[in-house]
Amino acid sequence: MTGLQTNLIEQRRAFLGQGLGLAGLASALVDDGLLAAPQDARTGHSAPRAKQMIFLHMVGAPSQLDLFDNKPVLREHHGRECPAELLKGQRFAFLGKRPKLMGSPFAFRRHGESGLELSELLPGLGSVADEVALIKTVHTSEFNHGPAQVFAQTGFGQQGRPSLGSWLSYGLGSLSRDLPAYVVLVTGLTPGGGSSLWGNGFLPSVHQGVRFRTKGDPVLYASNPAGVDRSARGRIIDDVVRLNRLRLSQVGDPEIATRIANYELAFRMQTAVPGLMDLSQETRGTLESYGADPGKPSFANNCLLARRLIERGVRVVQLFDQGWDHHGGIGTSLPRKTRATDGPIAALIADLRQRGLLDETLVVFGAEFGRTPMLQGDRATPGRDHHKEAFSYWLAGGGVRGGRVVGKTDDLGYYPAEDPIEIHDLHATILHLLGLDHERLTFRYQGREFRLTDVSGREMKQLL
Repeated sequence: MTGLQTNLIEQRRAFLGQGLGLAGLASALVDDGLLAAPQDARTGHSAPRAKQMIFLHMVGAPSQLDLFDNKPVLREHHGRECPAELLKGQRFAFLGKRPKLMGSPFAFRRHGESGLELSELLPGLGSVADEVALIKTVHTSEFNHGPAQVFAQTGFGQQGRPSLGSWLSYGLGSLSRDLPAYVVLVTGLTPGGGSSLWGNGFLPSVHQGVRFRTKGDPVLYASNPAGVDRSARGRIIDDVVRLNRLRLSQVGDPEIATRIANYELAFRMQTAVPGLMDLSQETRGTLESYGADPGKPSFANNCLLARRLIERGVRVVQLFDQGWDHHGGIGTSLPRKTRATDGPIAALIADLRQRGLLDETLVVFGAEFGRTPMLQGDRATPGRDHHKEAFSYWLAGGGVRGGRVVGKTDDLGYYPAEDPIEIHDLHATILHLLGLDHERLTFRYQGREFRLTDVSGREMKQLL
């Protein structure tokens, strides 16, 4: 930090200490060029096709073979031993040495003008099929949930790297002054990958995802403690900020500036968030279309909240939904999960389209990996093990060409047969759709440049 910058901070500190207080400190630092304004949207590397993103991560990994990738040959060979050549060199979480093949018990049919083929368990998604681009050949290097979740969200199989949402916040900033750039909603337990799935890694902490709770206070510690009114809370925060200002003037640590900006944002969120989270403001028709109930937290509620967050300028909204790890009982557990999620997802896409938001909002659906073509457990209550070689994602809105299928798996749905897609390819495409070049979006850390796609990644032009 230069002497001039230090003097500017001191001048600001003296001025703010005379009464402006918390309300204007971060703005003052932005004016001085000492703090990047997280509330200001920034220009990417190219014209964006989308401005915002909703990422739907189905924690535990739904079976692509029972939802998205119809395999008649697999049904014909149901109950036979899996060919030995498919098992050579493979690692599984729970399968034995010679597992049996398992065809899907669910029927598939085509939808929309595009004829997109989907499982009978997805009638809602079928109603918006022409908005959807389905990728059938995504593959990953991780076969256990935690590392695979981290890889899917950060491009690296170990914790410590920035998440996709954090990279987007870093590259593009926020569209809202009163809400974070990156918001996370979780249905059920926290995923095995933990908060690193929305963590900022080595990026400034202002870019980490902010988890909103759907019961109690939406954001922990944002509301005033019992017996403390807003005025008293403001005075307490002002005192803390003054200490932070003093330390910032001494050491110039950008994380202190980030902390100051976060205090300001939290103060503004006290007013913005309660109204945002109040679903009773929605019409009865909207609530029914999503299957949402204002008094009962659910995935349906989170889908509706995602639309409300997008309307209010949140850059990235990430939904995690637990309960897709079907090692057994897939014939009953998978339909139960799709009944809870298919309708809300379809309603979200239709609602975004009706409100003129879908063209500027990229919706992504996927998980950490897929499920095997082989049966796990007994034939009475069969399930499927983890499968990393080929599984499905879909994208909608935000410049994506709907009604398309990318990639083809072999007859058993085991390996990609055409157009294999890496996680880094998926990330590169998402960044491109939001106007960022995955090779140019970098951050220098520990002596070298890091990026979300590491040393690989290509944009899927066929989706654009």
